[in-house]
Amino acid sequence: MNNMVSPKWLLARMYESDIVIVDCRFLMGKPDAGRELYEVSHIPGAVYLDLEKDLSAPVGEHGGRHPLPDIFECTVALSRVGIRNETRVVAYDDQGGAMASRLWWLLKYLGHEQVFMMDEGFTAWVNAGFPVSSEQKVLIPGKFLATVQHTMLVEMDEVKVLLGDEKVTLIDSREAPRYRGEVEPLDKVAGHIPGAINRFWKDGLAESGVWKDAAAQAERFADLNRDHEFIVYCGSGVTATPNVIALQEAGFNKVRLYAGSWSDWISYSENPIATGDE
Repeated sequence: MNNMVSPKWLLARMYESDIVIVDCRFLMGKPDAGRELYEVSHIPGAVYLDLEKDLSAPVGEHGGRHPLPDIFECTVALSRVGIRNETRVVAYDDQGGAMASRLWWLLKYLGHEQVFMMDEGFTAWVNAGFPVSSEQKVLIPGKFLATVQHTMLVEMDEVKVLLGDEKVTLIDSREAPRYRGEVEPLDKVAGHIPGAINRFWKDGLAESGVWKDAAAQAERFADLNRDHEFIVYCGSGVTATPNVIALQEAGFNKVRLYAGSWSDWISYSENPIATGDE
């Protein structure tokens, strides 16, 4: 099964006992907005996980704007909302899949296979006339044990060592003007990691907002060498995750996330910075 499920698929299965639906809505710069939206209206039975409180560690000197959460604390947060190792998890947001992808990646990183994203997001669910609720589910904690997949992650030191390696392709997932260093709305320094190519994560979506199929994702990356190792980053390791999924669906096997991403890279003053197109 692929990583996406349709709203219709979820509608048919939403009350099955082994499914946990997770609302991941979050608006950058408005940290409480996602939870407030959830409290007003969400898919019935959905639980809420917050990008910054549950799916990230507190910001420090290094690690970027959304550092990966402590593994123990993350498993506690997942267990608290009823996620077990055998649970099928369906995540959704209203941000094109960027926030739901973070949960998808985290669960995969922690060794959980049965995790999917609902295509199109909450607005599409509402527009289809599917049920919504403001009631919050009574949480019955699960027991989730992590088996960390270290090969999915790369740290800053290794990225630095691999700069210029002909068999490694760095992919910057931000919009082109940010990649080129023309604008920088979120971080203190503009530009990109030297040698990185630009593939905006939203190009993985069709104009309608539907996730492109595997063939269309492969077309996005048709110019890349499948034998290479790929390191994907963005501003803070969140919107890079849709590109990780897209690359995997396109048939690329060696794909890792630089979770700290640009905001971590620039926290080391000695790190080189590039601007313009490469």
